[in-house]
Amino acid sequence: MAQIKKRSGFWQARIQWMDNDGKRHSKSKAGFKTKKLAQAWAIDQENQLNRGVKIDKSAVFAELFDKWYQQYKEPIVSYKTAEWYQRVSRVLHDYFGTRKISEIGIDDYQGLINSFGKNHAPVSVKKLNSMIRACVKFAILDDYIIKDFTQGVNLIADKSKVMQVDYLNLKEIKLLVNELRRHLDPRFTSYYMILTAIYTGMRLSEIQALTWNDIDFTAHTIDINKSWDAINRSFKETKNEFSKRKIKVNSQLLSDLHSLKFTSRSNMVFLNSRGTIPVSVGVNKILRDLLAKLGIKRQGFHFHSLRHSHVALLLANGIDIYIISKRLGHSNTLITSQTYAYLIDEYKERADNHILQALDQL
Repeated sequence: MAQIKKRSGFWQARIQWMDNDGKRHSKSKAGFKTKKLAQAWAIDQENQLNRGVKIDKSAVFAELFDKWYQQYKEPIVSYKTAEWYQRVSRVLHDYFGTRKISEIGIDDYQGLINSFGKNHAPVSVKKLNSMIRACVKFAILDDYIIKDFTQGVNLIADKSKVMQVDYLNLKEIKLLVNELRRHLDPRFTSYYMILTAIYTGMRLSEIQALTWNDIDFTAHTIDINKSWDAINRSFKETKNEFSKRKIKVNSQLLSDLHSLKFTSRSNMVFLNSRGTIPVSVGVNKILRDLLAKLGIKRQGFHFHSLRHSHVALLLANGIDIYIISKRLGHSNTLITSQTYAYLIDEYKERADNHILQALDQL
């Protein structure tokens, strides 16, 4: 039963209850202008208690996000993903400060999205929203709140910041491959890594983690089952479960890698003469130097752009988007389509012509 009292001209409501262990709890709120408002608050709190909500449980939203991330996400996510969670944490601390999660509504959250989206690309807004939504769902399950204030939000973003996929055309790829082969030397494995990226579309961390056990020279396959932590110089899990895959590779790449294996003294494919595996800074410097030597001007082109170039090569040869998605280790074709929409649009006209040719045969 709620207790309603008037003090100093304002009304105060107080409710009490016993938990399952017989421990007594209470919650009160003052400052109501009328007795009816105080009674309405008390009834709402009692209704929440009857639904099993822990009404005395609350937390600062930004701090709850940090706690949730550290307990459930930090032990399993990659270094780059961890950076994103830390970025979202800073956004929450800056925007909401010490506001409790129970005090935040749909309008408040839409305000955050609007603020962040003013100068961020759609993909960044989408990532921020997905991470916050996951935390909010946890908060609901753990009885901090009863409603999902992120549901139905409009993802506002700056579309001018959408980055077009940078890639090399077929002629440029051939020039780069020929130049790489002129520099192949088992002491400097960066050249082999760049070549592998062109032929496979693998991520840098996946290439760094390759062992000779992962390469089947008879079946012409590479088994991608782990990635490399360049900071700790150790193996780690792939980006996600879908990233674990076995892909077909051509004879020329296998021949190049076989020459490397012939002189290798380690099970690590790309261990260089210094006993280390080249990191991002090193391979990107070599890549930029090669492109400059060939007169290929691509501002901002980097190692990951080779993955884009691989996709462009496959699309140019009419490879189905589903097959490309599987080869890249994406969880579904939607991710592939969204990531490489710019490339796909370029080859749409060619596909349309094929469709017309097929229809004309009827």
